Amino acid sequence: MEGSRSRKQPIDFRKEEVAYVMQRWRAADSCSLIGVGSVGKSNLLQHLANPDVQKAYMNITGASEFKAIIIDPNLLGPLGSNDNEQIRCWAGYELLMHRLYMTFYPFEVLGKEDGQRFYEVYQNLQDGSNPIYAYMGLRYFELGLDYFMRRGIRIVFMFDEFEEMLKQLPIKFFQTLRGLRDTNKKQLSFLTFTRAPLASLVEQMELSVLDMEPFAELFNDSIYYVGPYNEVDARRMVDNLIGRNQKTVTEQSITFLIWATGSYAGLLRSGFRLLDALGTIDSSSTMNDELVRQLAIRRPIRMECKTIWTSLTPAEQHVLKAVARLLEYNSNTETEQAVAMLVQKRLLRVDKFQQTLHIEPPVFRAFISTNPDIDLP
Repeated sequence: MEGSRSRKQPIDFRKEEVAYVMQRWRAADSCSLIGVGSVGKSNLLQHLANPDVQKAYMNITGASEFKAIIIDPNLLGPLGSNDNEQIRCWAGYELLMHRLYMTFYPFEVLGKEDGQRFYEVYQNLQDGSNPIYAYMGLRYFELGLDYFMRRGIRIVFMFDEFEEMLKQLPIKFFQTLRGLRDTNKKQLSFLTFTRAPLASLVEQMELSVLDMEPFAELFNDSIYYVGPYNEVDARRMVDNLIGRNQKTVTEQSITFLIWATGSYAGLLRSGFRLLDALGTIDSSSTMNDELVRQLAIRRPIRMECKTIWTSLTPAEQHVLKAVARLLEYNSNTETEQAVAMLVQKRLLRVDKFQQTLHIEPPVFRAFISTNPDIDLP
């Protein structure tokens, strides 16, 4: 059922990223994906959850041999500020159990008897009349998961917007996930998608590094920075936008749009809607800085750029402002680390010959030059 409600991409969509992730999954490893806002996260996760893509990359033969399940923190039940740790952990287990239920329903892979037993465990997990239901959340989830583990099924829980899970759920919840992983090493793994490395998030949120280490270390050897679309995927997206909007767009306009937006999904989408406002784009204007500036002051583009900007750390923002000459650049350990991170995130390009830094993509460079801290009108 995963991914069935969204438009499917071609099998070779995001082929570099998908090949890396599924190589890690074949080895039963967990994986950390890092990408800024506007990078096209949702499409990538839905693509990774597509059984046809898994078969193509992982040589899977059985339909129920492997499942990648998207966990969206926006589907967490409401948590009040006074909820204790047990209740908050239970909310996490309930979300995972429910997504397990939705993915495998009607449980044909379990057979009739075990399918019924799994359903009963699912019901028990949600039985609020049990005075110790919150404490028993982990036990019921572990029991429910075990029905699939015993049949050799491999499962990956993909945590979308993982920052939100870190905010909402106690550290104990993530420690227990590590325990479940240790019990089922060859069959259970996790994927997180975040806008910054896990270590940075733990530090920013002032969480205990020592307490989070057992979970975070699962990802130490499998970190991948998701950048913008490659040329093929960018062109496909533009062609799709042209078809859906029934518009005629010149080749020169397409070339300009892909260059100006750096092939970032959100920027491509917003930029496409603004092409008409830029007038005629000829072959001499496909890399025109003035047109980029006109694009960058438009509200939809500025909102997408703001999404990227707010996903960065203060040190990264400082570096970008310095490169844009909005303030002085102070070289120290923190700023040097920020430069390295921005290069990884494809927002800075190093010209080694001239020993200079350049902000990418062009429309994001123009956004920063007009002061990214100015609120939208």
